[in-house]
Amino acid sequence: MTRQHGPRRARIAFSDAAAKQLETITSEAELHALDRALVVVSVDPDIGETLPGDSSSPHLRQYTDEVERVRVLYWFTALRTVVVVAYVEV
Repeated sequence: MTRQHGPRRARIAFSDAAAKQLETITSEAELHALDRALVVVSVDPDIGETLPGDSSSPHLRQYTDEVERVRVLYWFTALRTVVVVAYVEV
């Protein structure tokens, strides 16, 4: 019997600003909520809405989880293998 794998997840990377934001999160509940949001984005990078902007920079997207109260601003690479998180709000 062959084993079926789920969709390939993108790798998550953080901008310097987002990494600094992560350092300030101390609540276990906030970390768990953020982790859930990042899993959603890594499985389906198209899930977020495109934010208006110019064509000279990456297309910034926003994913908001109203239940967990998390907002993540991100863009993904051309091959959708890496999601770069630019901003985190928990």
